[in-house]
Amino acid sequence: MLNVPESWEVWSMLSLEAPGIEHRMSREDDGSRVTWMLHADGSWARARTEPGRSTPIVHQGGPRRLYDLLDGIRWRWVEYGELPVYGARVTVTPDGETTLSRGGWTVTL
Repeated sequence: MLNVPESWEVWSMLSLEAPGIEHRMSREDDGSRVTWMLHADGSWARARTEPGRSTPIVHQGGPRRLYDLLDGIRWRWVEYGELPVYGARVTVTPDGETTLSRGGWTVTL
């Protein structure tokens, strides 16, 4: 499982698309790895990987599917070798609205 806070590129992209996610990781007594993603809007995801396995079992709930969002970013990173936040064009309006864009990707802060 990906340690999002230690994967700066993925963490940066996820923080722009869904700011405010709290990440927690633990290793259980049986060697299982568990990752939680929590958001103040009530969205949550828990991924658990059994010892000796590489594919997690994921459960998620709330208004957004946080793990699906993370997985989409991760696959884009793997497929293209980079994420669009790097090299993005930045536009700042007179009232301070900031928009980053590159290719078909855009986010407004």
